[in-house]
Amino acid sequence: MGHLGNHMLNAADFHSNDRGYGMNYLNPIHKTWVLSRLAIEMDEMPKAYDKFFVETWVESAMKYFTSRNFKVIGGDEKVYGYGRSIWAMIDTDSRQPTDIFSVRDGLIAQYIESEKACPIDKSSRVKMGSGAELIRTVDTQYSDVDMNGHINSVKYIEHILNLFDLDYYRSHRLQRLDIAYVAESHQGDQLNLYREQMAEGEFNICVDKLTPQQRERVEVCRCKVKFVKV
Repeated sequence: MGHLGNHMLNAADFHSNDRGYGMNYLNPIHKTWVLSRLAIEMDEMPKAYDKFFVETWVESAMKYFTSRNFKVIGGDEKVYGYGRSIWAMIDTDSRQPTDIFSVRDGLIAQYIESEKACPIDKSSRVKMGSGAELIRTVDTQYSDVDMNGHINSVKYIEHILNLFDLDYYRSHRLQRLDIAYVAESHQGDQLNLYREQMAEGEFNICVDKLTPQQRERVEVCRCKVKFVKV
């Protein structure tokens, strides 16, 4: 699922760059896209050596957020699953939200495909209860950092999926993942991962960070994962 998340983010990057509102244009003017929410729901995962493609399109755009969807299809047009995501555009100097429609006179509006089907639920809020337990603490390293200078969005997914051992994956398949990003973390921050089981095969996970400078815990992201037995 982590690799699939990377493929989706790469597809979003290529798609936006090809249309003139991607990182190639934004970085020189001190702006960037930041992933806010991601939901992936798979009916089946591609097997090793299967050829598959990730299709992406913009479903809607508002002043500060845009919705982008994904479709994972095989070479024979077999549909493996779908994804939904919410993105914000920020100023890289102030780290504050930027009006998306101020970029190239609202160019993104020309590429909205609101009628294209994405038959999975939108991301839902993840509510943590009192039963969440600290499962693991992870140190962040150089290889965790992305081009924006903070921890890569997919790295959180990988750390979360590593909370479940190989035996669990032998008997369960990850059907859906919802993750909401709350704050950035950087190299040197220490990540704490808390897990709470909500139902059979359903878990909520919260990740917070401990910064070397402030020594205060700050919530970074929340995630919900749903497994089905195989």
